[in-house]
Amino acid sequence: MITTRSPARPASPVRKLAYLSLGSNLGNREANLEAAIERVHSLGTVQAVSSFYETEPVEFTAQPWFLNCAVELETEQTPEQLLLAILQIEEELGRRRSATQPKGPRTLDIDIILFDESIIHTTELTVPHPAMHERGFVLEPLAEIAPDAWHPVLKKTVRELRDALAPGAAVRRISRT
Repeated sequence: MITTRSPARPASPVRKLAYLSLGSNLGNREANLEAAIERVHSLGTVQAVSSFYETEPVEFTAQPWFLNCAVELETEQTPEQLLLAILQIEEELGRRRSATQPKGPRTLDIDIILFDESIIHTTELTVPHPAMHERGFVLEPLAEIAPDAWHPVLKKTVRELRDALAPGAAVRRISRT
């Protein structure tokens, strides 16, 4: 008896949901965010983009206000690959990191806030973002597009985290043009 095997099917790429926080407070903030969102499309499938929010700076407050938004991205990339890609986008759009003022003004800042329900701690990347639960400028836009997204460490939804925020820096929704 002769048996034949079907050729092995290539494994389907694993698609994961990543949530990104984007911010800009130098130059044309809206154009900076729109350009970044356009480039993020090359990293997977953008499922949702929040409204833009004008936000008061935190930590280092002697700088212009930010424009922030959140993006839901379905991607085949690993978290590490995604990090390298968003660092490249930041650089392409004029981001220059300062060793003397790491929280200072910037044309663009993109952070990976959540990556599915992964918990990652490396020297280059921490997911969930370690301060997301304290930041209205992250939680307000994220709650708009993914209120039920789960924080795998704190065991709460984005909505629950946002609703538990102490009063702090101003976050106001504005229209996207």
